[in-house]
Amino acid sequence: MPLSRPARALAVSLLTALLSALIPASAAHAESRTVQGGRLDWGIRSSFQSYVTGPIAQGSWGLTGGAATVGGSQFRFHSAQGSYDPATGAFEAAFAGGVRFTGHRRADGTNELDLTVSRPRVVVQGGRGTLYADMASKAKGSGRMSVRAQVPLADLNLGGIDMRGGGSPVALSGVPATLTAQGAAAFAGYYPAGTQLDPVSLTVDVRSPKPTAQSTAQTPRPTAEATARPSTSPTPTASSPGSAASPGALRTAAVDWGVRRTFREYVTGAIAQGKWTLAGGAQDGGALFRFPDGKGTYDARKQTLDAAFAGSVRFTGAHLDLTLAKVTAKVTGGKGTLSADVTSAGTTTKAVPLVTFTAPDFAPRNGLAAVTEAPATLTEGGARAFGGMYQAGTAMDPVSLAVTFDATAKLPALPDLGSDAKPEPSASATTVAPSAPAAPASATAATDSTGTYVAIGAGVFLAAALAVLVAVRRRRTGTRTD
Repeated sequence: MPLSRPARALAVSLLTALLSALIPASAAHAESRTVQGGRLDWGIRSSFQSYVTGPIAQGSWGLTGGAATVGGSQFRFHSAQGSYDPATGAFEAAFAGGVRFTGHRRADGTNELDLTVSRPRVVVQGGRGTLYADMASKAKGSGRMSVRAQVPLADLNLGGIDMRGGGSPVALSGVPATLTAQGAAAFAGYYPAGTQLDPVSLTVDVRSPKPTAQSTAQTPRPTAEATARPSTSPTPTASSPGSAASPGALRTAAVDWGVRRTFREYVTGAIAQGKWTLAGGAQDGGALFRFPDGKGTYDARKQTLDAAFAGSVRFTGAHLDLTLAKVTAKVTGGKGTLSADVTSAGTTTKAVPLVTFTAPDFAPRNGLAAVTEAPATLTEGGARAFGGMYQAGTAMDPVSLAVTFDATAKLPALPDLGSDAKPEPSASATTVAPSAPAAPASATAATDSTGTYVAIGAGVFLAAALAVLVAVRRRRTGTRTD
């Protein structure tokens, strides 16, 4: 017997109510999310590095924009910004930093080889991946310099990787990269299109959309920026914005120093096979370490500083155990000294002057006094601290120093390396190396459960609707239900 109009209306109302409860959650889950923080590790082409520094080119390479090195031959680009859509797998992340290669030095002091790769950006769309980068290169023979923005430098082979349904962080490991035709031209013709480049690895943090009135059931995870690093933003004080700094006024301060790039590479390389460990609030900026929470005195008129900083860094490896702690900085007369307590072989020597640096202009501007990448030279005490590995007078990594004394001033931002991708004991892995699995691998740690929720909801709605229809039919036919 057909249902009456009231019965049909009741069934439709029930269906609408159930779907309205289910759809907002799934729709919010599928929204595009913001990529903020993370790093990309890429050697570009290791054989090119060897060629540049080898006996033929007799050149070198240098880092720009806060880029760092990691492992034996990879460059680390930082501070990812972009977007990720877990529903479609569409992904875009742009990174900061660059590396410049120079070689084949001419008699006039210029270099025949001059190539810079900077600001790499990875785009994944429709299952295809491309790595873009800003390129500046000097053509072979003519020496003509060309600068190109965001060249599609390499095709990325994403075979076996399913970018859909991820959480945070999103990570890819060892993705094969092939030089494109445009990339070959921007590479000054050193390699033809189709040349295999070094594999690409990345890890980025993903921020979920802010909850709305319709999607408050799920609380967004804290971002890596909030959990991975202590905030370096100054806290409010009684000082008024824009007020002049008086002698001794110091709100907060930080010193950034990478010790020495080749020393870091030695520690993590094939010989020492070691690592470094930060403690006490010290922060890792890739190419440098930040020692924060400076306490002490600063005289804006005399441009002098005497401050102590929090944090420590410990280098360990084969026949190596060196800790630098209780870092202090003194600036007077346009010159500075960086000191630290040095622990080596179980013995601690306090307040060892490690390096000296220049600080010709340490005057305050808008509540901030800063020395940026000042050249640093190893002292006699520093040479002893490093066990004679370097002689006194050796150039060490530059020193950056910042002091705030105004409520509106902030310390310079540290390169954002994002969170470490940690595999979870589940079918989907955080870090995925390209392969040819029977089923596509997930590129992230968390899987999208939208389909599961919809399926469960559909089952609930169907069961409920059938119950209503049966009840109405029984009522009309007089069937007993007891």
